[in-house]
Amino acid sequence: MEPARSDHVPDGPSLIDQARFRERLDRCLTALRRMVAEGRLAGEEPSTGVELEVALVDTEMRPALRNEAVLESSDSEDLTSELGSWNLELNLPPRKLSEAAEGVLEEDIRTAVAGAEASARRVGVRAVTIGILPTLEARHLDSSRLTDDPRYTLLDSRLTEARGRPFHLDIAAPDGTEHLRMDVPSVAAEAACTSLQLHLQLAPDALGAHWNAAQAVAGVQLAMAANSPFLLGHRLWAETRIPLFTQAVDIRTDEERRQGVRPHVWFGDRWVESGLDLFAENVGHFGTLLPLAGPDEEDPLEALDRGLAPSLAELHTHDSTVWRWNRPVYGVADGVAHLRLENRVLPACPTAADAVADALFFYGLVRGLTRQDRPVWREMSFGTAEANFTAGAQHGIEATLSWPGSGSTGAPALVEETLLPVAEEGLASWGVDPAVVARHLGVIEQRCRTRRIGATWQLEVVADLERHGTDRREAMRRMLGLYAEGTASGEPVHTWSRP
Repeated sequence: MEPARSDHVPDGPSLIDQARFRERLDRCLTALRRMVAEGRLAGEEPSTGVELEVALVDTEMRPALRNEAVLESSDSEDLTSELGSWNLELNLPPRKLSEAAEGVLEEDIRTAVAGAEASARRVGVRAVTIGILPTLEARHLDSSRLTDDPRYTLLDSRLTEARGRPFHLDIAAPDGTEHLRMDVPSVAAEAACTSLQLHLQLAPDALGAHWNAAQAVAGVQLAMAANSPFLLGHRLWAETRIPLFTQAVDIRTDEERRQGVRPHVWFGDRWVESGLDLFAENVGHFGTLLPLAGPDEEDPLEALDRGLAPSLAELHTHDSTVWRWNRPVYGVADGVAHLRLENRVLPACPTAADAVADALFFYGLVRGLTRQDRPVWREMSFGTAEANFTAGAQHGIEATLSWPGSGSTGAPALVEETLLPVAEEGLASWGVDPAVVARHLGVIEQRCRTRRIGATWQLEVVADLERHGTDRREAMRRMLGLYAEGTASGEPVHTWSRP
């Protein structure tokens, strides 16, 4: 499997005619269908890939717009730029799932984050992994704060042109106590969303079922791992990153929204029968935002006739502008084409231990659910899955979720009593050592028992500081300093104490 990196505009972008791009996009989809029909894609291989985004802060825990300087100080090929000039992304090497579970993935993440932190310190800043940097201010959500790179400049200009007016943020706390409303002139608000993205290589005939399973558990993932309760001084959702990302790139007019035009950040609206359904929906239901020619103007059908694996560059570029929370990805590694599922639900996690627990919980769940005689998506409506997704984002560990056979129940009870055994069985079926499974899923179990995740820890610390007379912004700044100390400890967040 190629390194996990699926959400980027190609280097040196060159726009082409929309009609020509659409024609090439249709040929890509035809080629992909032919590859599936002819068995020209890699089969099942439990290979994983991980992308982790980090935020840069100065010594006062305020955003540091220094990503280019940090990159210049680093010799790591795994560290790359991101949309905001206070962000970087780590692309970890692909691993077999059994190998990753045996400690390699945790070491990969720990080493990569430590390398980013060392590079950051060389230029006088620090790197933290958190869903939304709580010390961001409105002035950071401007085009001038984007990374100076043609790819991001093009993305910003195309989206703002398509929108035709400022992007509008409107996010209210579930209890109604706080409400953020503001207009943002660029897509820079998207850069406030810092995530952990998980990839899983799958056989073509397994992609649809695994996507369904991933959609079914998305709300559970958020309930167990929410880490973004603050935005621009406001206490909002447990995982505010979800509505923020949705609104930050929403180019629809009010009339289009009323008509049901799909947003480019999309949960979906139905279960699928095949992974090809997802690619076809992306092509058929979403307008072209980045009509970019492939690097070599390859004809994918001619490439297939020559026995080659086509790059499907136009399909890849188009799919990169449809931000599904669970997204299908086509890739080529060592001349062999494959399909994979990219899970984009999770925020950046407090520590490597937390990240691996979240990753194995996800991989085990989707595997275990697809092996059941009666798949959950045959028993659960798609609307229920989406409602769970919203509940998990709003309330985190305190969310009430609906699940077949369990009814409406608190997330901790659902996970402990029903879903952890499914995840254990799923990981076992992929050959992961039971002791390794117990150690990492034990972190999820302890979150259930302590009711402490990243979001609750952040909220508790800020609330304590405010009770002692500290104003909100100073409380968030001091909380972030303590958070960075917890991250450096390497201990999972459920063990962190409050000051």
